[in-house]
Amino acid sequence: MRMEDMIIISVDDHPVEPPTMFDQHLSKEQIKLAPQYVVEDSGAAYWWWEHEQLKTYCVGLNAVVGRPREEYGFEPENLTQMRKGAWDKDAHIDDMNAAGMLASVNFPTYPGFAGTWFWKAKDKANAIRLISAYNDWQIDEWCGPYPGRYILTGILPLFDMDATLAELKRLILKGCRSVIFPGNTSRLGLPSVHNAYWEPFWKLCNQEHIVLNCHIGTGATPEHPSMESPISAWITTMPIAIANDVADLLHLDALHRYPNLKISLSEGGIGWIPYFLERADFVKKHHGPWVRNEWHGKLPSEVFREHFFTCFIDDQFGCRNYKDVGEDIIGYECDYPHSDCTWPNVPEELWPNFTGLSDTVIDKLTHLNAMKFFNFDPIAILGRENCTVAALRAKATHIDTAPRSFKGKDARVIGERGRPVSSADVLATLAD
Repeated sequence: MRMEDMIIISVDDHPVEPPTMFDQHLSKEQIKLAPQYVVEDSGAAYWWWEHEQLKTYCVGLNAVVGRPREEYGFEPENLTQMRKGAWDKDAHIDDMNAAGMLASVNFPTYPGFAGTWFWKAKDKANAIRLISAYNDWQIDEWCGPYPGRYILTGILPLFDMDATLAELKRLILKGCRSVIFPGNTSRLGLPSVHNAYWEPFWKLCNQEHIVLNCHIGTGATPEHPSMESPISAWITTMPIAIANDVADLLHLDALHRYPNLKISLSEGGIGWIPYFLERADFVKKHHGPWVRNEWHGKLPSEVFREHFFTCFIDDQFGCRNYKDVGEDIIGYECDYPHSDCTWPNVPEELWPNFTGLSDTVIDKLTHLNAMKFFNFDPIAILGRENCTVAALRAKATHIDTAPRSFKGKDARVIGERGRPVSSADVLATLAD
């Protein structure tokens, strides 16, 4: 196989929501109760929910794609400091084409990766309405014009089970076969995943083959070791922090009762998984007599490979040891437009991960596993000849992918010259 012949599906990307996102999906009266995009005199922007007195930012490492790496930091502060593909649906497809990337799963930005900012509302009926409007914007407006390019997903009002089931059923009718689910529900003030509260949700997801997308940062997150620590120490451990959530989810009894209950782990990497599974199996053998977990005749590693999906951006160790992870449960993620994404050089950066691997395995890791796990077939819609890196890039020869400075405050003025950027330096920029 040549690099240009790969078909690439990403199971983790993020649109940056435009200010007009609610215009087509709420009435004029309802829009008055919706978050508003506000630009300050300084040029910084934020989403302001006046009705609820809530404020959230769309800043920083969330949307630095296309900038010189020297300018990475907790900018940009508004849409004018971002590449257009981050927030414009047509430009986003252009950027996918330029990177040779066929399709993706999209997670929210300003409401949090699981839409949990909406949950903070005192007016829960309004929050439920806004969650539905958000889903309509993403499915109908962002994804709708481009069939075959997106694995449809949605957010849910998980604080209300009746509303959750109603919204999930509505999403299913709109073509969704995946939803976003936090890695740790109790951390967000909800019942733990081991609570009977979730039983009707598990049942419906199993019945309809709904994948739960669990993104890092929606559960356990790495702590800053100290405010003097280099920020790169925090960035290094960020993907692996999902291991704590995975261990809890792996012990979910519903996995033994519902064979179609599937969980996709977003932005967690894969290289750590073989030891994690070895450790889980050891705990079962060594501690089983007193911890009294029921594995129903299976090893934890077997349960993991039956129910979980993993992904990587750049993980040569994990790819070399794909059999120890599970060759049928690995996929790729681009993470556009975040700081870890390798756009526009996705194929060039991805290809070295596959050194020594067969074409069959490469196809699995780049797209076939994701298609099977998410019950998604863009090739049937678009034709295989139109889905390769070469074919997609041929549509994007007019797209300028050169790094571009968006000016403004950036990493080159964070902290003191001559020493690494620290956690305190970066967090101070958020307070400015």
